[in-house]
Amino acid sequence: MYISVNDRPRGTASASRGPKPKVAPVVVSLGLVSLLTDISSESVAAILPLYLTTVLGLSPVAYGFLDGLYQGASALVRIASGWAADRGGHPKWVAFLGYGLSAVSRVGLLVASGFAAVTAVVAVDRVGKGIRTAPRDAMIAASTPPSHLGRAFAVHRTLDTIGAVAGPFIAFAILWAVPDGYTTVMIVSLAFALVGLALLGLLVPDQRLVPRPLTDRAGTTFRWRQVCDPRMRKLLVAAGALGLLTVGDGFVYLALLDRGDFAATWFALLYVGTNLAYLAMAVPLGRVADRVGRTRVLTAGHLALLMTYVCAALPLGGVVVVVVPLLLLGTFYAATDGVLAAVAGRLAAPEVRASGIACAQTVVAVARLVASTGFGLLWFAIGPHAALLTVAGLLLVVVVVTYAWIKDLDAPARA
Repeated sequence: MYISVNDRPRGTASASRGPKPKVAPVVVSLGLVSLLTDISSESVAAILPLYLTTVLGLSPVAYGFLDGLYQGASALVRIASGWAADRGGHPKWVAFLGYGLSAVSRVGLLVASGFAAVTAVVAVDRVGKGIRTAPRDAMIAASTPPSHLGRAFAVHRTLDTIGAVAGPFIAFAILWAVPDGYTTVMIVSLAFALVGLALLGLLVPDQRLVPRPLTDRAGTTFRWRQVCDPRMRKLLVAAGALGLLTVGDGFVYLALLDRGDFAATWFALLYVGTNLAYLAMAVPLGRVADRVGRTRVLTAGHLALLMTYVCAALPLGGVVVVVVPLLLLGTFYAATDGVLAAVAGRLAAPEVRASGIACAQTVVAVARLVASTGFGLLWFAIGPHAALLTVAGLLLVVVVVTYAWIKDLDAPARA
């Protein structure tokens, strides 16, 4: 099993008295790696919807497929990478492989020309993300006391989001100075990816974990039911149901653009607005989740997503009607991204923590792949605003049912 601060008895003086524990150095180090990597990925992501639909001339259906691939391709390897991190006991190097693949994909963007080539590059980038996410989150969970998991993940996601804010700003500045300077954006993206990879390999300490044996204490072969116990299965079903009604951000931004409230020149800054809201809300909502219950915050975050859809679909004009959906969308991510990992990391046994987190993230990724692809068809069939309102109505029903079903997961498991 993992040897970490999580394994200390709760009754010790250090756990019950004294100042609140500081965030572990490995959490901050991994946050800096994510910051640099997100500058790289988000600088490209901020221009991708507009580039694909206006420059390449893709239809909403084609964009929905590509956005679904962007959301779900990482699902192909998440569980395998979590298993590899648990089995080998060195999740850093599993994560390093994932960050390395994403850096390689930046090179591919420099030579990709056409839908098929862009699709292949996006797939490689998302596979890299799938490989790195669960081992990285397992390192965070293994270095943090259970009572402060929400705060630790919030700190990491805050640093991550600083990069997500900076990336679109950089892309916007480049395109402002160099019209059609997409190649320049991709070169800058590659540079940040390489710096982040070097930081991980050279400076981030290896969170050494005792490798999980091939057999359990009873001498039987390891089974996936050790990862997905009844409480974890309940979380996976709920996360999948909510994920099926989570369409890609690009669709929300394209719906706002469709109203003609602002020029396409400012499109990249929509990502900045969402990420600034995430940045402001991540740590406060992480602390709230630790206090009032993580599943409560997780389901409440989807209400913010519901309101995002409604605001984006309203036939109104003005800057406020554009800004409010961005704030709500950032709040949704702040209430769900790190919180889901915290819930899964708590429910999974320490020796299979990376695999448990990977399972939760895989379910969400697959569900969002289906959601984006299906929403592209719905957009084509009934139009963007009617499609958003339809999804919002369905999401309201699912949120109410889901909360009633999983609210007990915040309680300690029975012996």
